[in-house]
Amino acid sequence: MTTGDALLPDDADALVILPLASRATEAANPASADIDIADTSEILTIINNEDRKVAEAVSKALPGIQIAVDAIVAGWTSGGRLFYIGAGTSGRLGVLDASECPPTFGVSPDLVQGLIAGGDVALRSSVEAAEDCPEAGASEMVRLGVGMSDVVVGLAASGATPYVVGAVREARARGAVTVGVCCNHDAPLSRVVDIPIEVIVGPEVVAGSSRMKAGTAQKLVLNMLSTASLIKSGKTYRNLMVDVLPTNRKLRARARDLVARIGHVDLARADVALEASGHRVKAAIVIARLGCSAVDADRHLADAGGVLRRVID
Repeated sequence: MTTGDALLPDDADALVILPLASRATEAANPASADIDIADTSEILTIINNEDRKVAEAVSKALPGIQIAVDAIVAGWTSGGRLFYIGAGTSGRLGVLDASECPPTFGVSPDLVQGLIAGGDVALRSSVEAAEDCPEAGASEMVRLGVGMSDVVVGLAASGATPYVVGAVREARARGAVTVGVCCNHDAPLSRVVDIPIEVIVGPEVVAGSSRMKAGTAQKLVLNMLSTASLIKSGKTYRNLMVDVLPTNRKLRARARDLVARIGHVDLARADVALEASGHRVKAAIVIARLGCSAVDADRHLADAGGVLRRVID
């Protein structure tokens, strides 16, 4: 197999070669053909014009994204987890999105997990060969005990990364719902998942540099998957992050403001409510708004499935 080729499972589950030339993500972009002799302003304009195409490409993939969000929420309701798995830029984006869920929405780090080929060292240093082993991806699913309530999202700009394909095939065999996010039509990844999401952004400004438009597209999709799923799980009130963890000065100030604003109290009473709640914003809001104890606030929230709107509106 030559460098850059990927393994594609056919209908007989054998492996054949998928050449680079067949992928839109590897094609040369005519709009940037002379970018090496352009001045700085022209280079930036070319990049910006290409980036404008990304949001429109994502909009065309919304039906698949919607199905994935509903599957994630259903999985969480059954005690499941959400996993992102990728290599290189795709893997880093998955880890980034997963790592931001606990402080933003107050969820356990286990609820959304990001995995990257080559392990955590690959977050800072390139470990390119790690993506070529489908068995390594599959073994991660086994190690994590992926099962029927879990959702596994495979991330690969090309849609042909062996590590990712191996992971989602194992996850699907173990009963998990599988999602594939890629930037090529009819990609190998799309063929082995339950929910394919293909965001066709076209050739990159620098051919094959999928950290650019393809990376941006994947980031937008990940924003939607996690944020929409957590909103549907009651982690916001209106568009406010009422489960934020006040772990630094900025977030403590935000928590205080949220309790005062939604609880209809002044800042001094907001401080009292936060102290009584153990600095849990949602419970503090209920204490402030209803004038109840922390125990009663927790009971009200539990009865409402953790959805603040059901308690105070």
